[in-house]
This record gives sequence, C-alpha cells and structure tokens, in this order.
Amino acid sequence: MKRYPLHRCLAQLRLLLLAWVLASPAAAAQVWVIHIDGPIGPASADHMTRSLERAIAANAEAVVLRIDTPGGLDSAMRDMIKAVLAAPVPVLGYVGPSGARAASAGTYLLYATHIAAMAPGTNLGSATPVQLGGGGLPGLPGAGEEEQGAAPPPAAGSTAMERKVVNDAVAYIRSLAQLRGRNGDWAERAVRDGVSLPAEDALAAGVIDQLADSIPLLLQGVHGTAVDVGDASRVLDTAGAAIVDQAPDWRSEFLAVITNPNIAYILLLVGIYGLVIEFYNPGIGLPGIVGAVSLLIALYALQMLPVSYAGMGLLLLGVALMAAEAFAPSFGVLGLGGAAAFVTGSIMLMDTNLPAYQLALPIVLAVTVFSVGLLVFALGMVLRARKHAVVSGVQRLVGMTTQVARLHDGEAWVWLDGELWHARSEAPLQPDEPVVVLAIDGLTAVVRRQSEQSPEKGQA
Repeated sequence: MKRYPLHRCLAQLRLLLLAWVLASPAAAAQVWVIHIDGPIGPASADHMTRSLERAIAANAEAVVLRIDTPGGLDSAMRDMIKAVLAAPVPVLGYVGPSGARAASAGTYLLYATHIAAMAPGTNLGSATPVQLGGGGLPGLPGAGEEEQGAAPPPAAGSTAMERKVVNDAVAYIRSLAQLRGRNGDWAERAVRDGVSLPAEDALAAGVIDQLADSIPLLLQGVHGTAVDVGDASRVLDTAGAAIVDQAPDWRSEFLAVITNPNIAYILLLVGIYGLVIEFYNPGIGLPGIVGAVSLLIALYALQMLPVSYAGMGLLLLGVALMAAEAFAPSFGVLGLGGAAAFVTGSIMLMDTNLPAYQLALPIVLAVTVFSVGLLVFALGMVLRARKHAVVSGVQRLVGMTTQVARLHDGEAWVWLDGELWHARSEAPLQPDEPVVVLAIDGLTAVVRRQSEQSPEKGQA
C-alpha cells in the first residue's frame, strides 16, 4: 500500500480552506449612527469622539451623526469637528427626525461632515457665537438660544473683542464650507446675521447635500457617492448596510449629569460644607468622606465647563466670611458681606451666556439662604458648645457628690465614676458618709463632708 505524502495532504487542506473562505458571503457593511441630542458640551463631545473611535476600530463603512441640538460650548464643538476632520471613514451629518434642528454649534458640525443631510421639517442656522466672559454680543442672538430666526447685524458700537469673536467664527465656518464645497456666503450670514434655513431651502441654497425622511433612506440615497476622506477618494457602499445605533452609554449619561452647571454647583457646595463640618467635628467621618468625594467630582466637572475664576473666588470668599460669622455672631457684618459675595460669585460662576450653561437663579437663592442658616446658626452652636464646662478628663470629677466606700489603715476610699479613688479630707470620714469632691490632686480626691444634701442626689 502506497503512503500519501503528508505535505500534499496539508497543501490540499489549505486549498479547501481558501475555497471555503472565497465562497462564503462577505460580511455586511456597517454604518454606525451616533446620537447628538441636546446642548453640545463635554458629555456630547466625549460620547461622539469615543463612539467614532469604536466605529473606526470596527472598520465601519461610514458614520452618521444624527443631530438635534440648540447649540452649545465652542470648545466642545471644536473638539467634535477635529475628530470628524481627522476620521479615516466618511462621516455623514443628518438633522432629524422631523422637528429637529442644528442650530448654532450644530450648524458648524453639519458643515464639517462629508455629506450633510436633513429631514423635512428641520432647520439649521443662527450660528452667531456668544461671547464668553459675560455681556454677550449686543444685537446678536446667542449660540444655543431657544429662539431661532433672523436678527439684526452687529451694532455699530460693537467692541473690538466682539468683532474678533465674530470674524474668527466666520473664518472657521467658511473654511469648513470650502473644504466640503458648500455655500460659504450663507454660512457667513448665519454667523453675522443669525439667519436660519428650513431643510428644503437649505438644499436649494447648496447648504446641504441631501433630503431624507430617515437614515435608511439617506443610506440608499448616498450609495455610490464618492467622498474625499483624507487624501483618498472613497465610494460609499451603504445600500443595505447594517445600522449600529450608538446612543449615549452610562459614562456619557453620568458625565452629562455632573457637567450640568446646577449639579456641579451643588456638588461643590456639598463638598465644601462636608469638609467644614468634618473640621469642626473631627472623628465623625461621614461628612468628610461625602464632602471629599463630592468636591472631587465637582472639580472634575468644573474643569470641563467655562468657569469664571473671579466668580469661584467670590463664592469661596463668601463661604469663608459666613463661616467666620460663627465666631462673631453679635455683629452680622461678616455674614452679610459673605452672603453678598456668595450670591455674586454664584451668578458669575459660569463664564458664558449660553442659557443651557447658566445657573438657575432659584437654586442660587435657595442655596444662599441655606448657607446663611447653616454657617451662622449651626456653626455658632458649635462655638457656644466649646465654651461650656469641660465634660471629659479628671476635672469633670470636681463638684461630684459620692460616698465613702471604705476605710483602710485610717485612709478613706471613695467611688468616682466607677473607680475607687484615695480620698483626703480635713475632717475624719466614716463609711458610707456622703462627700463632695473639692479637687483632684494627682490620684487623690480632696473631699469634704456633704451633710446637708441627700446621699442619693448626684451619686456616681
């Protein structure tokens, strides 16, 4: 019997495996859909950039940014646009469903995508930036404001800083329009005049590339379209692609909660109060632990938000002055000054005019009233408690009434706080005779007879 060579068997096995791989149907292309809902901020930027990285790692055919936003922070918007421009996969922008909008920062983001599309009944525009540092731009709508529509041009008295902010935004959105071949003149009007467009007019004006009632219809419409991704041209193969939905995960939801200015503000104050209470009552533990954790979370959130350091300084000064009022409760000047600094600092804390990133005035007032009550009255009670008589150590035994426990070799012994003490008296003592402690001399109690008080009263 002739033996078959082993190497021929292995070669035939490899050929069979290769034929099986070639004959198997190709894996369906994937299109990842990333949701961008609500104000654009640190949470939405983190969600988009991480989801985009996962889509790239999964070798997705394309990524769709489903946008519905009133606008948001400039820093977060620029981080998102940088991620889109650097992505090695086509990124499509889609404003939908009907009733959605891509206002302010959303307009910039839509202009940055390779293909821009909108659903009927949506709008974009009102891209005038809101000046950070308070004051806003007179005569201009704010980025992220709820009201959309045309607005008058900048007032003649606009400051040099306001003009610089607007000109920088115009140059930025025009560069995006030139990169994607879209209407740059209208983009400039959206920044300077705050104009908006509905979906149909945006398509007619060359602001967007497609109208689509849904994302599956959008993918069918752009199938076969060539887009420039980096230095290469890429033809989209999106017909029948599997859609991978990327709604915000728990991390993004948690980040959205703590970066809410009102939540970060409350966490900051809980952290400060917790540490203050722990310092005044060392050893409790719980206020210190809660305060430290809350303060760290608040600082993490605040470093991602447009915080005014002047406002933060006034807020901390207000807390310090109200705490100092506990040491001078009869005057009230420190407490009133602290309350005024606290309110002013709270109002100035967020260094932006965006409505979505402003502290709610009722929360500021409620926390101020609570702070005044807590730091003036509660800490005042702590200070008064410190002035009370000592209730620990041997000195607390002075004035205590007890009985002579026994006599031994002419020396008296008395019970004090459950312990047997040697007693010394000017007059002879008898067993069970009531005595009063006059002083503590080392390990000896100096006592005298207590003949006028009942033996049971105040016994130890």
